[in-house]
Amino acid sequence: MSVEISKKGSILLVDDTSSNLEILVNFFNEQGFQVSVAVDGESALEQIEHDLPDLILLDVMMPGIDGFETCRRLKAKEKTADIPVIFMTALSETMDKVKGFSVGGVDYVTKPIQHEEVLARVNTHLMLRSLQKKLQEANQSLEQRVAERTAELSSALSEVEQLKQRLQAENIYLQEEIQLTHNFQDIISQSQVMTEILHKVEQVAKTDATVLILGESGTGKELLARAVHYSSGRADRPLVKVNCAALPTNLIESELFGHEKGAFTGALAKKIGRFELADKGTIFLDEIGDLPLELQAKLLRILQEGEFERLGNPSTIKVNVRIIAATNRHLEQAVKAGEFREDLYYRLNVFPIEGPPLRDRKEDIPLLVNHFLQKFTGKTGKAIKSVSREAMMKLQSYHWPGNVRELENIIERGVILAHGSSLGLEDIPELGGAFQEPGHSAEPDIDVSASLEDVERTHILRVLHETNNIIEGPKGAATILGLRPSTLRSRLQKLGIKITRTTG
Repeated sequence: MSVEISKKGSILLVDDTSSNLEILVNFFNEQGFQVSVAVDGESALEQIEHDLPDLILLDVMMPGIDGFETCRRLKAKEKTADIPVIFMTALSETMDKVKGFSVGGVDYVTKPIQHEEVLARVNTHLMLRSLQKKLQEANQSLEQRVAERTAELSSALSEVEQLKQRLQAENIYLQEEIQLTHNFQDIISQSQVMTEILHKVEQVAKTDATVLILGESGTGKELLARAVHYSSGRADRPLVKVNCAALPTNLIESELFGHEKGAFTGALAKKIGRFELADKGTIFLDEIGDLPLELQAKLLRILQEGEFERLGNPSTIKVNVRIIAATNRHLEQAVKAGEFREDLYYRLNVFPIEGPPLRDRKEDIPLLVNHFLQKFTGKTGKAIKSVSREAMMKLQSYHWPGNVRELENIIERGVILAHGSSLGLEDIPELGGAFQEPGHSAEPDIDVSASLEDVERTHILRVLHETNNIIEGPKGAATILGLRPSTLRSRLQKLGIKITRTTG
């Protein structure tokens, strides 16, 4: 029975002495274990976030946090609390052994390690954990059966079953509408244009095709990406998000593909990249138009071959990842300008979805207003239950250059300003001022009563006005503001500012 468990068990060895690790790795590999290693407590905690072992052999004396503190942190988290920890220590004092048990350890072995002893203790605790899991599963199964039997006898279930039978008898059109409501509950809409887009999402979700989501800032491109993922066969696997505009250029490659310890200055431990984390799931590459040219070739290789290498490791890693990309840039123009690879563009543009601006789905504004009203009244504790007719007419007549994100900001500010039970015209800030797009003849003024975000927006708009909307170059807005061009573009997106010229 011990041999059966050892072949299936996985062990994490944590020790700062390489010779100890080498001996133990060789021994446990020979016994049929899957073995991973960490050289200190911090890297062990980070590694466990991505790969849970069945058991941990943990050294006590290590640089940084010691074994006792490492164990205490493991036991404080729900997903790692049940992993058995066996301490390895050269200390023999009773006090240290008692401390090991007090922080959650299940056993200890004394250095120098005796192979037969450590194998016996490992097998024993793996067996105990296996039996504990089986007992928990049996209890859960029993509880579920009791709940099911109780529900079957209740009149409420009878009514639900009758409703289910009636719904199943509906025609295909109604079934599709119900399915849309179920799969896309985060998308607030009743418009025809959005319904057509959700039908496209439902169609492509059933495949592994690459999806390119286009649209202005604030139109909900990430919501559409989530709808594709959670309606697909990969819904039970991770959806990993990467904002290509927000990551510094020198860190994007490491974030996407990972790195080995020592691959570059500051690489103190191995890092698993986002593509590896998304294996068998989906990766959402937001603002793909800002991905540096030198990394576009690597992305193209993943699309074509499903493989890449970590920085500092020549070994090829194979992954099965569905890619969803999004951008508010015109990629065809970027291709012509030499800023985006043409072959990558065609690989990404397999199934394009255009997120409509809010001005093209104004019938959704009352629904969105009500949604945001409930959201922010809950946060502020205010009892605002409605919006006045005049306020709603004003909201519906505005052209919303910042789209749904701008509407959300307006409602949040209105809820903060409101005093009564209804959101009135006086609670809605003047539209078209704080969100005015660059290029207008009037230079924006700063309102001393404005929020910090509005002051930032106004200052950026003034600089863009002075630079004729030029972002890059020695006389560009990014240089004047003391920002990287990619950082400024990210701020423009967050603030709902659109410009038509981005190079100098």
